[in-house]
Amino acid sequence: MKIKMILPALLEAESPAWRPVKYSLFPPLGLATLAAHCAPDDEVTIVDQHVEPLSLDDEPDLVVIQVYITNAYRAYAIADEYRARGIYVVLGGLHVTSIPAEASVHADTIFLGPGDCSFPKFLADFRRLKPKPQYQADARSLVGIPPIRRDLIKRKLYLVPNSIVVTRGCPFHCSFCYKDAFFKGGKSFYTQQVDEALREIDRLPGKHLYFLDDHLLGHRKFAAELFAGMQGMNRLFQGAATVDSILRGNLIEQAANAGLRSLFVGFESINSQNHLATGKTQNVNRDYEKVVKRLDDLGIMINGSFVFGLDHDKPDVFDKTVDWAVEQGITTATFHIATPYPGTDYYAQLRKTNRIVTSNWDKYDTRHVVFKPKHMDKSVLENGYHRAYKNFYSWRNIGRASLQHRSVKHRVKHFAYTTGWRKFEPLWDVVIRAKQLKLMTPMLEGVLSKVTTPKSAVSDSSSASCSESIVHFKERNLPTPVSSFKPPEY
Repeated sequence: MKIKMILPALLEAESPAWRPVKYSLFPPLGLATLAAHCAPDDEVTIVDQHVEPLSLDDEPDLVVIQVYITNAYRAYAIADEYRARGIYVVLGGLHVTSIPAEASVHADTIFLGPGDCSFPKFLADFRRLKPKPQYQADARSLVGIPPIRRDLIKRKLYLVPNSIVVTRGCPFHCSFCYKDAFFKGGKSFYTQQVDEALREIDRLPGKHLYFLDDHLLGHRKFAAELFAGMQGMNRLFQGAATVDSILRGNLIEQAANAGLRSLFVGFESINSQNHLATGKTQNVNRDYEKVVKRLDDLGIMINGSFVFGLDHDKPDVFDKTVDWAVEQGITTATFHIATPYPGTDYYAQLRKTNRIVTSNWDKYDTRHVVFKPKHMDKSVLENGYHRAYKNFYSWRNIGRASLQHRSVKHRVKHFAYTTGWRKFEPLWDVVIRAKQLKLMTPMLEGVLSKVTTPKSAVSDSSSASCSESIVHFKERNLPTPVSSFKPPEY
């Protein structure tokens, strides 16, 4: 059987702000994971439209399309083209799960929730010529799932081909996050067995890994055993975690000892009232500066995630946030305009109060305002968002932020990483067009090499409390990874 799996390009991948390197970071692991359930004699191909052209002139037996909100219309058009020729099409992903009635119009079968267990059931039914129109992910387990079909991934097209996911979901319930909608009807956070995760890591060549998990430290026992097993593997890795997980216990030190060199941290807002309003309890009254210091003492670079436009934000939030991030020495920052995704509590709240202004999914890219902000005009929010990016990544602020680190090596790493990521777009274009991203791997690994922190800084860090620290934010002093606001700016 010929099976074609497609990840349509997100709309923003063709916008004036198009950054080829951002969309050449990670291969489509979700599709490669599903492909592992296909039979050995199936002819399976994966096409990622972000990095390669998509032809619709073929005649596969089955087409599988992964749908996000800002590739939804494109995904539907591709599905309609194949179905018009009598080819069976299935749709799945975040957007399909959120709005199944809309997606079902363009598919023969839709999948709701994660497909680890439902996709094998569909394949069995399809081979018997009795597929159902809808499959719901009732069982939630990663135990015994087959290894990802990495042979289907075109490694040379990606800067980070060694991406990996060892958990599903997140233990928290933020109102703006897609997670609860996607995992509705079952467990919303679960892990692989440690031995299986370590075997998957062992399969990956080279040194560098990127954990795409929403919260790598979310299951503390699993994470501790994973990091213990990674000792001696000589790996450098990046991942994502919440502020509270960094402050509690010594798990972050275990991660650093195993090779953690940079972390996506969901700060989201400099105003704790926003955390309370959106149910982001893991951030409420947490000492952000202690989070930054602890990571800095371990030589871990930070990609801070920030959301603008929540109900307690006012027009000064943009400059305050950038000033705080620079003063703390945040390596890179990912800014977002608050976006009420369908299926989330945040969307339901804004819809109930008639604050949603468009249902054009192309605009739901965290760069456009799709609702009525509470304390500022739409133009103020959009202009402030763009100004935040411009100011944070100005040469002056890159230099200022680099100088915040205690170690000279960390200062150099910060400057090299940030400028390489944001200031050399023409070079990235040349390397990507030449399909030579692998040439950048040694440079990336060099920047991610271990930083030796001055002994005085280490002793200061160890004397700090490892338990949760509470601080009452005052607005004048206020300076995740959250799945709904990915992909990160790494």
